[in-house]
Amino acid sequence: MSQTITDAAGRQRRSMAGAFVGTAIEWYDFYIFGTAAALVFGHVFYPGAAPGAALMASFATFWVGFLARPIGGMIFGHFGDKLGRKNVLVITLLMMGAATTMIGLLPGYAQIGALAPALLIVLRALQGIAVGGEWGGAVLMATENASEKKKGLAGAWVQQGSPAGSILATSMFMLVGLLPDEDFLSWGWRIPFLLSAVLVIVGLIIRIKVEESADFEAAKAANTVVKAPIAEVFRVAPNIVFLGIVASIMGISLAYFTNTFMLSWTTGSLGIERQTMLNVLLGMAVLQFIWQPIAALIAEKIGATKVMILGLLLAVIMVVPFFLAIVSANPVNIAITLYITTIGGTAYYALLANALAAAFPANIRYTGVSLAYQLCSSLIGGATPLVAQWILNSSNGSPWGVAAFYGAMLIATIVGVAGLSRAAARSSLKAVAQPVAADH
Repeated sequence: MSQTITDAAGRQRRSMAGAFVGTAIEWYDFYIFGTAAALVFGHVFYPGAAPGAALMASFATFWVGFLARPIGGMIFGHFGDKLGRKNVLVITLLMMGAATTMIGLLPGYAQIGALAPALLIVLRALQGIAVGGEWGGAVLMATENASEKKKGLAGAWVQQGSPAGSILATSMFMLVGLLPDEDFLSWGWRIPFLLSAVLVIVGLIIRIKVEESADFEAAKAANTVVKAPIAEVFRVAPNIVFLGIVASIMGISLAYFTNTFMLSWTTGSLGIERQTMLNVLLGMAVLQFIWQPIAALIAEKIGATKVMILGLLLAVIMVVPFFLAIVSANPVNIAITLYITTIGGTAYYALLANALAAAFPANIRYTGVSLAYQLCSSLIGGATPLVAQWILNSSNGSPWGVAAFYGAMLIATIVGVAGLSRAAARSSLKAVAQPVAADH
């Protein structure tokens, strides 16, 4: 008996480690693109455009990755639900690493003309397809191998990949940002992308050692694996997909609002030094990394939904102070309000993964979770920097249109979380009731 418990605990630790490391690498790749979109790509790939237009083009390229994410969710979700989680996650990690490394080697507009931004868009789409399949599988690998009590913490460790990737990405750009502007724009920005090749090798060594998901093995043994998971998701759980999309809005939008749009805004028209804002964002990522596991432990005591909604309400309260701090162009004010907002927003984000996983049946869970989260990223989250920049341009630099947009996303997310929680509870009751009915 004690050996069985030890084996289960070891499996849980390996699954959490494999999910965390692989996801951190994938998010590192995704974050360095967002940072480069804010600081570099307008100069390197769209040099002939006016500054505002070049930035919009850069953000539109950034959005391409999000448009491709549902494709990755459908492709890899299909195979993950039919063939298992582990091998699919090895493929997504390799794909992301290859695409990111090639971006680091891509000539700019000055070398190959319009082919440069075209190839950047293609590689960005490959990044999107990879991360579209990665996130859902990593969530399931961690949570499905965890004990019932620790599923929330396991899901939170997957979410730790986001701040870990952000810390690494921001740190790398801080280092290369020390170069003179000419060197930074010509070759320095490429170094973080080329580092991805090394990180992927490390991630693969760890991930290959992880066992297959226990829930998938149980579904396979019970012969409940479905032939067409996508069709089955929309047949049995279309409402959960919709609620999952709404509940995921700030889980995707928050990071790209701060690390891409706000970074561009503050270092551009507001005139704050690039290194100063990268320091502020690094502090935010460190705070997120420390706080998320604490939020998961609090959720074990008072309930995940309560922690998620209270965190989002704190972020709503901070909207006006946060935007007043931004327009003050005072880095200290920005850091204080951003960090308070981060405590609220990431308490919700830490628990989002398990909230989505709990809402779908195991035999369609990879596809369901991936579709909900990645459709949100495509339709709403990935467009956040582009929409926010358009609102800012349209209002001649006034922050309040952007603030209203930001607040509306927070309120919509609260509604989605509440609805998803009720849907998950009904799904759980139905799953318990079915065997009872069969006994009669």
